[in-house]
Amino acid sequence: MENVLLFIVGVVIIALGLAVSIALHEVGHLVPAKLFGVKVTQYMIGFGPTVFSRRRGETEYGLKAIPLGGYISMIGMFPPQKEGGKVRRTSTGFFRTLVQDARKASADSIGDDDVRSFYRLPVYKRVIIMLGGPTMNLLLGIVFFAIVLCGFGIAGPSTTVGSVSSCVLPASSTRQTCEAGDPVSPGAAAGILPGDTLVSIDGTAVSSWDQSTAIIRASSGKTLAVVVTRDGAQKTLSVTPLLTERDTTQVVNGQVQTVTDASGKAVTEQVGFVGIGYASQLVPQPITSVLPFVGQNVAGVANTIVNLPQRLVGVANAAFGNGTRDINGPISVVGVGRVAGEIATIDIPLASKVATLIGLLGSVNIGLFVINLVPLMPLDGGHIAGALWEGLRRRLAKLFKRPDPGPVDTAKLMPLTFVVVIFLGGVSALLMYADIVNPVNIFG
Repeated sequence: MENVLLFIVGVVIIALGLAVSIALHEVGHLVPAKLFGVKVTQYMIGFGPTVFSRRRGETEYGLKAIPLGGYISMIGMFPPQKEGGKVRRTSTGFFRTLVQDARKASADSIGDDDVRSFYRLPVYKRVIIMLGGPTMNLLLGIVFFAIVLCGFGIAGPSTTVGSVSSCVLPASSTRQTCEAGDPVSPGAAAGILPGDTLVSIDGTAVSSWDQSTAIIRASSGKTLAVVVTRDGAQKTLSVTPLLTERDTTQVVNGQVQTVTDASGKAVTEQVGFVGIGYASQLVPQPITSVLPFVGQNVAGVANTIVNLPQRLVGVANAAFGNGTRDINGPISVVGVGRVAGEIATIDIPLASKVATLIGLLGSVNIGLFVINLVPLMPLDGGHIAGALWEGLRRRLAKLFKRPDPGPVDTAKLMPLTFVVVIFLGGVSALLMYADIVNPVNIFG
């Protein structure tokens, strides 16, 4: 019962974080739109029927029943077919009707406030408005990851012993357990226990696990005095590292990694071996590590989008067949909630749970940032692309002394927008189904 409650708490926390992220995304559009004089008639969180709303000035602020997004309504999103022209219905074709309906809805929203229409703004102002939402998500991602990296830290080696091998196994051995006849490890023979904190080795104060490893590897056959803290008191132990063949390791970004050759095979060397492993701890990172970390996340999301067809095939195989989910693949809001619930229930320190949930929100916001920049309507990137194309056309017309071509008629893209909406809806449905029947197994 306790785990169920913790799971619910995790889901609720991430849901609230998502709601705040969506709300601030729309604020990123709302604020510059109002600063530039565009008439904004609605600011809504969610879709579907309105649950609550209140009008302040000319804008209606509210919540809708389906909390899977949000929007602001600006008048004059699409220009008329011709400068100063009227909307006309000239075809009953489905896609033509989509275009005409979009123009009509835009014209109806304008009323007597044409000068405050979105399409009348200079290109750079329209770009700023449409970039406002994704930029807000990027800033939120930076803030969340800064809290995680600098406030909590990332898991790294501590100077506390996390494990002690009972025996010595060759580096080439595939066994994970000891058998009769295996030599006892020097660490076990010396009486080192998990939970001991290394204070000094052979008179040298230990400040990092990497330092202790270097001393041990260079001291095969030499008896070392190892001072540890156990139960609040210091204890001196004698240990003699055994000369063995071990994998060569190096510390990368606070993590101990095995060095491999060009073929991927582990590189080994003859070094001193005691048979102790470190306990992980959260190590705060410098503020300079935040932006590179965010950059890696942006690149990861972009790579997922570029390879989306292949990724979706894998998701479909996992949902309807015997495939397994890729932990680095796309997930839906259902999957995000499920991961949050699992984080809340696993047996790790509270600080680690909080850090992981904040990091999850950071990842979601980076995902929203990248996805919204895809240059397809109805995404923000589609409106940005339309504005930039208009700016390029006008600049070329001015350069070659041609008449101003006027605003780009982005309403003509409504058929493509319709296809994109159907595609995104299908992707969302597939991911939600997969996250229910065969969710991503983050924790093994």
